[in-house]
Amino acid sequence: MKAFLTGGTGFLGSRLAARLRDRGDDVVCLVRSPEKGRSLEGIGCTLVQGDLSATDAMRSGMGGCDAVFHLAADYRVGLKPEKVPSMEKSNVEGTRNVLDAAIAAGVARIVYVSTVAVFGNTRGQVVDETYEHPGGGHTSHYERTKLEAHHVAKDRIAAGAPIVIVQPGSIYGPGDASATGGIIDQASKGKLPMVSFGSMGLTMVHVDDVVDGTLAAHDKGRTGEAYVLGGEVTSMREVVDAAAQAGGKKPPKLSLPNWAIKSMVPFAPVVTKAMKLPPNMKELVSSADGVTFWAKHDKAARELGYAPRDLRAGLRETVSPR
Repeated sequence: MKAFLTGGTGFLGSRLAARLRDRGDDVVCLVRSPEKGRSLEGIGCTLVQGDLSATDAMRSGMGGCDAVFHLAADYRVGLKPEKVPSMEKSNVEGTRNVLDAAIAAGVARIVYVSTVAVFGNTRGQVVDETYEHPGGGHTSHYERTKLEAHHVAKDRIAAGAPIVIVQPGSIYGPGDASATGGIIDQASKGKLPMVSFGSMGLTMVHVDDVVDGTLAAHDKGRTGEAYVLGGEVTSMREVVDAAAQAGGKKPPKLSLPNWAIKSMVPFAPVVTKAMKLPPNMKELVSSADGVTFWAKHDKAARELGYAPRDLRAGLRETVSPR
């Protein structure tokens, strides 16, 4: 198989590219610069220079490809308002550009990597692919833009495009540079002084399980269908406790009350800088306070043979990667 991949330099995309190469597939990766793609080139990937607006480069790179995997996205939470348009350009316009280029190139199979965040705050429910975002009340611009991108993919499916959607939960694993990855790292080293938003609900999934599920969606998924790629439905407090245990450390006893965190919002410029947090503290709060991003992967297990590891096993591999 010959596959075209966006997001190949990222946490998930680099692993997907490596897995495709390991199984003997030819891989073409869209990269912003040759320097960013050196590791991909080193494993035998062909590079196409450009960003998600480079429609001509994408169509050319997709020529002769059997599949397109669209992973590239801006997943930051807590952006300054002036940065939001660039997120919209990446997540919404970028998805439109990639999918339309793949359709124009006549690619037989397109896998779009969405997220369980498009369900929004599930308010304590563990939902499946049939659940619809209630509309309004988005917890972050990331959630909103990914929901819009999800609708872009669904619109093209309705028009007959050969798209399969996967919806990972909160991805973690060795090398994770996200905010959650930082919390896991600190907890595993006994350096996390207290837990913030411990009741926040997460669907945690190991990065290698997402790679497995994404490939299974390509190989076995039904065209037009979406598949949640989850792992374990849990909370931030449980993640911190499990990470500490995996690292052989005691978990932090203290929890920072939600009201105390919210009281810091007026002082965001000072607080976020001191705590090394993204600048928009109001959005950080809205995306975590009383929120659950819970979803189940029963459909993927049933149709794709998807079988993710449990959280504790995954965290042991994350803290002490093999």
